[in-house]
Amino acid sequence: MNKAELIERVASVTGQAKTEIDETLRTILGVVTEELSKGRKVTLVGFGTFERRKRKGRTGVNPQNPTQKIKIPAKNAPAFSAGSELKQAVQSGKAPALAKKKIAAKKKAAAKKTTAKKATAKKKTAAKKKSRR
Repeated sequence: MNKAELIERVASVTGQAKTEIDETLRTILGVVTEELSKGRKVTLVGFGTFERRKRKGRTGVNPQNPTQKIKIPAKNAPAFSAGSELKQAVQSGKAPALAKKKIAAKKKAAAKKTTAKKATAKKKTAAKKKSRR
């Protein structure tokens, strides 16, 4: 699944506009990136932890000339550790029940909003037609 597919899926589940989901996703990723660049951890309980890890310098091999050794410098690298709920969901092949319940409730609420908006629009149209007569 790529970013566009993720946005599409979240929009269909929540009933929100794709532009809202895109903006929210960009903001979340921006905040996570900013925190990691400052050396801070970002923990989403049950899902996992994003953190910055220091990788030691080491000696490697030049792939174009295997006899030549090259020095690879130390660097900071982003890392992710999966949380217990995510690990369990991946192991079992099923999404957590709580997530499914929340998604179903949001779908139902979005459907009610849409129905209410349509009913309001019909009433307004009917009122306009009566006032024109």
